[in-house]
Amino acid sequence: MTLTTSRDFPVETTAASDLPRRWLWLIPFGSAAALVVGNGPISVFAFGVFIKPLEAEFGWSRASISAGLSMCGLFSALSLPLVGGLMDRYGVRRPLLIALCLFALNIAAIGSTMNLAMFIVLTALSGLTGAAQSPLAYVKNISSQFTSQRGLAIGIAMSGVGLGTAFVPLLAQSLINAFGWRAAYVGLGALIVLMALPIASMVIKDPLPNVIATLNRADATQGISLRLAIRSRVFWLLALSVILASLALNGTLVHTVPMLTERGWGPDRAAAALTVAGISGMIGRVIVGFVIDRIFAPYVGGFFFLMAAVGIFLLMKDETALPGVVLIGLAAGAEIDMMGFLVSRYFGLTALGRIYGLLFALFSFAAGLGPYLIGQSFTSLKAYDFAYHAAAGLMIAAGLLISALGPYRYKPSVAAPRISR
Repeated sequence: MTLTTSRDFPVETTAASDLPRRWLWLIPFGSAAALVVGNGPISVFAFGVFIKPLEAEFGWSRASISAGLSMCGLFSALSLPLVGGLMDRYGVRRPLLIALCLFALNIAAIGSTMNLAMFIVLTALSGLTGAAQSPLAYVKNISSQFTSQRGLAIGIAMSGVGLGTAFVPLLAQSLINAFGWRAAYVGLGALIVLMALPIASMVIKDPLPNVIATLNRADATQGISLRLAIRSRVFWLLALSVILASLALNGTLVHTVPMLTERGWGPDRAAAALTVAGISGMIGRVIVGFVIDRIFAPYVGGFFFLMAAVGIFLLMKDETALPGVVLIGLAAGAEIDMMGFLVSRYFGLTALGRIYGLLFALFSFAAGLGPYLIGQSFTSLKAYDFAYHAAAGLMIAAGLLISALGPYRYKPSVAAPRISR
């Protein structure tokens, strides 16, 4: 693999698959299908529809139920850097396929819950088993195959998260209505096996062995190490922006269904509102992926984050709730796309799994903490107004932070060199 540098910026080149170029686009489209049942849609966004059934059966408070999701975020945060390191060293395929099986069994097992401690432990473990079935694996795989159109490829893949956010909660609600919440968890576990496992096994192909060896020997022109990355100003600006956006967006979306039902919406109608958010997220991911190949990505991220703040304010009123959900969904579609793309542009590919894994760990921890904090606020104040105003403020801060990242360090090359056996 040949690497060149310009006077001002390193120009990263990356290994392309030995597939014909027209078939390369099967990778992001297949990744999108697998991510429909990813960790986010299953563990986070479907969680909200289980809150009231659990509350009704066991009498647990919403803060106690949300503690399970917080622990899920913590376990995910602890495991993601390790998973990223494994994928940097051994490739994406094997860790992902093993994790998919474990994740499916874990989700199904939550349906056997008998007490609060058991529920929290099983939900927390889903953060560990689901860590590989997250955007981390798919972004890393795509980044090794695409250069000049990387943003669009990542956006297409991440649209699966939006599609899952749209339909997995709706499916879970239908299963709850028909068979109860326990069977709903079993059904979600079965869906992971039937949908994600065969798709991932077909479309996830690691770079050729000589390419992996070359990337492992990479020098600073190809990317920087995790140690150097965390000493940079850019890393911490990006990390803080990710944390604030994840706290606000995930906390808001997880509590959208219970908040709307508190205001008199039926469960099906409230779950349909979350479907609107998911569809918006799917659209937002593709739009953002297309745009960030052409417009400076931090400015795009800042715009979408500020748009989410407006959406949160709109969500707080019945007459503007659906437009608010649309705006929040569009922003939720932006944050993961932006994170993977920005890691490749500011830190290169050498340690992408580790760096992205650490950032995604912070994102996941905040994704679990946000719903807990909003649930705790509701338990204390018997209303969501204060928490949602705070969430809007966090989104404004996140937008300002991501806009201040500065110029890219690793610009896209015109085309990726093809490396064959």
